[in-house]
Amino acid sequence: MVFNRDNRMTKRAILFVILFGLISLAYAAELQIVVKDGDGRVLEDAIVTATPTDAKNIKKLKTSKPIVDQVGKEFLPHVIAVNVNSLVSFPNNDNIRHHVYSFSLAKKFELPLYSGTAAPPVLFDKPGIVTLGCNIHDWMLGYIYVSETPYFARSEQDGKGTIHDLPMGEYTVKVWHPLMVNAEESTARKIVIGDTQPANQEWQLPLKRPFKIPRNSVGIGFGY
Repeated sequence: MVFNRDNRMTKRAILFVILFGLISLAYAAELQIVVKDGDGRVLEDAIVTATPTDAKNIKKLKTSKPIVDQVGKEFLPHVIAVNVNSLVSFPNNDNIRHHVYSFSLAKKFELPLYSGTAAPPVLFDKPGIVTLGCNIHDWMLGYIYVSETPYFARSEQDGKGTIHDLPMGEYTVKVWHPLMVNAEESTARKIVIGDTQPANQEWQLPLKRPFKIPRNSVGIGFGY
């Protein structure tokens, strides 16, 4: 078989693309974060997002099936981050019925009274914060952070979280928490991921005093 000059150039171009892809994977790194409240105590349920300056560094979103469960008349997890266009399921593992709803601009929806896993999943097709409630149990609150970037993490009980598989480049990194005093934009930082060593960042967020609606015995004896 005879290869002309164009064939050789095409093969070289393909080889270059493969090598560039392997190098990019080799240099994927992590961003390790710690979030604390205004008094320096570690803070759970903070969402940290990293948005690449170069749009080419946004990888194809992986298919996932996020779940917000209902256990003990609470939403679990209390805060969750999902990619935009995710389908989120809301199973009810209580032995009573719940009525899940949201009036948030990012997603308005309603799942009328149900129990078990009968409710259909909900498509979250706009970025933003979605506040969840239950029409039967007023104290039930949950939050879904719908992210345009696939690079995000939630802080655990120790205040720590990790964003994995970040390609080399510059990122705008922001933090959000449902009780934060200031706007999410006020937390923005430019961070450069340059090698395989994990980057480390810490935030301290002043918080509002939480307002808790007392739990009560609404509907006992009626399946609620």
